[in-house]
Amino acid sequence: MRRMNTTPSTATTDDTEEKETAGGPAAVPDVTKKAAPEEDAVPDGVAPGVTASDVTEMVVAATDAAAEDGIETELEPDPYAEAEAAAAAGAGTGAAAVVAAGLGIVSLTGAWTGRVAAERETLIGQIKTSGGGSAAQQISEIYGDAWHSTALVNGLFALLALIIGVFVLVRPAFGAPSERPQAGWVRSVARAGVALGVLGVLISVAMYFDLIVSLPSAAG
Repeated sequence: MRRMNTTPSTATTDDTEEKETAGGPAAVPDVTKKAAPEEDAVPDGVAPGVTASDVTEMVVAATDAAAEDGIETELEPDPYAEAEAAAAAGAGTGAAAVVAAGLGIVSLTGAWTGRVAAERETLIGQIKTSGGGSAAQQISEIYGDAWHSTALVNGLFALLALIIGVFVLVRPAFGAPSERPQAGWVRSVARAGVALGVLGVLISVAMYFDLIVSLPSAAG
């Protein structure tokens, strides 16, 4: 019976030793070295061959072109500027409300313009009746026309008070969002101006058409 040879082949061992002697130990990759970062990384969707510097130049060129065309970039609103605008709008509406109330008071108490108009009508009536005229004509020309002129002027003041007061009250509904908040005293004064204006208009109309007090008659 033939005996099997279990000893490793010396040829294989010799070949391995020769390889180790000739080339040294097998090269081991150096994991401590980091891969160099890719230069000029290009965003996704950009055509190949275009570097990041090219993309930056294109963005800068587009921004410059937009600026030359007058296209302004959106900026965050300045809170201080908005506060100043709101304060200016509040001051304007407050002043208008005070003016409305003042005009309403003038329409009820009378103004120097009404007195001037009345004196003018009185003078015209005296000139017309200086050559003679009936008592009724003298009453109408000298007294009635002056009365009606005063009522007309006071009615104009009352109408202005009414218009300005209504404008102050309805302005927040049509103004900018920053102008919509309105102080309580402004609305109160504006309502007072509207009320005085309405009252002044009614009284002036009644006085102009002799509904409250009629002109005296010549017979009386």
